[in-house]
Amino acid sequence: MNDDSQVQAGPEAGSQPLLLQAEHVQLYFPIKYGVLVDRTVGVVHAVDDVSLSLPEGQTLGIVGESGCGKSTLARCMVRLLEPTGGTMRFRGRDITHLGRRPLQPFRREVQLVFQDPSSSLNPRKRVGQIVGTPLQLQGVGRDAARARVRELLDRVGLNPEHVNRFPHEFSGGQRQRIGVARALAVNPKLIVLDEPVSALDVSVQAQVINLLDDLQDDLGLSYVFIAHDLSVVRHVSDQIAVMYLGKLMELSPSAELYRKPIHPYTQALLSAIPIPDPQENRARERQVIAGEPPNPISPPSGCRFHTRCPWATKVCSEVEPPLAEYPGGHLAACHHPRNVSPAEISAAARSPLSPLSSGQLMPGGEQASASGPEESSESQVTARTGGAVDAPDEEP
Repeated sequence: MNDDSQVQAGPEAGSQPLLLQAEHVQLYFPIKYGVLVDRTVGVVHAVDDVSLSLPEGQTLGIVGESGCGKSTLARCMVRLLEPTGGTMRFRGRDITHLGRRPLQPFRREVQLVFQDPSSSLNPRKRVGQIVGTPLQLQGVGRDAARARVRELLDRVGLNPEHVNRFPHEFSGGQRQRIGVARALAVNPKLIVLDEPVSALDVSVQAQVINLLDDLQDDLGLSYVFIAHDLSVVRHVSDQIAVMYLGKLMELSPSAELYRKPIHPYTQALLSAIPIPDPQENRARERQVIAGEPPNPISPPSGCRFHTRCPWATKVCSEVEPPLAEYPGGHLAACHHPRNVSPAEISAAARSPLSPLSSGQLMPGGEQASASGPEESSESQVTARTGGAVDAPDEEP
């Protein structure tokens, strides 16, 4: 792995080898218009300059509202979609623009589990065929494949005798277990889970999450776990990334994020988690985000959350905030961070994961000093506000 190409996910990510890296990844979907000749009249900013990395054996959770780009980013990670810009690396190798044949070794090590277990399984095939097809594509013999299918079904908590049943004969949780068994068939190192429990009952969610946890311990798997429910991600993730309108808002170790959310958007997501105690749930002060997410075709300037943020000021609409590094490996892109002391704000440094389009203006109002090659890049956009940050309005 080339050291000069590594982008760490935070100060604590360097303790283990990096398995997957996303460096300033962009994915824009063109909007075509025309009768005889299609013309590109605009683009949808689905993923816009996102940098993340995943150490081996760990779980990276990605959360956010519907339409924030988390599932699109996942498809970039497994190369179902080719990024418009940026770089994707797997074990240090650039896989961003590899063709079908060079990607074959990568396909064996990365698998995807989809959100809807009903639509992701072929209703015309039996379970043995669904789980055994990846083995046949790898050249495994028929008898060995049958034995392996039964072994996989037993590992995910299903009866091996159910190999001749069709998907509609199983419950939702059982169908999701079949999807996990299919993903495990080729012995992958990374599994991308795209909201794998959102369509299941709460009790079944716990069973599937416990299954994934056991498989990770037994097989040494790495996960990218995508969800819109932070209460689910909390129990499975080592690091959590919060996305909004294609941008990375906050990145932190799991326990640190729940203990001290820094970005207002993260605060709002956490306040939406229901508390089992009815009295405590009614007594707490809930932060509600007003309005609708902006149009991804024409996203707002500066911080993309400023149109809905109760603490937004003029600088938020003019300068995109960089990702600032706070204690505990906590990164947040906000001009007016919450739950941090003035001393922590003044000591914050500009993270190398900051978008190339972000400014140099730090939350304390000072210009960030150049600390890496990204700060001297020609595509770097610097702040033009004179270095003074507007004082935030009083908290609502």
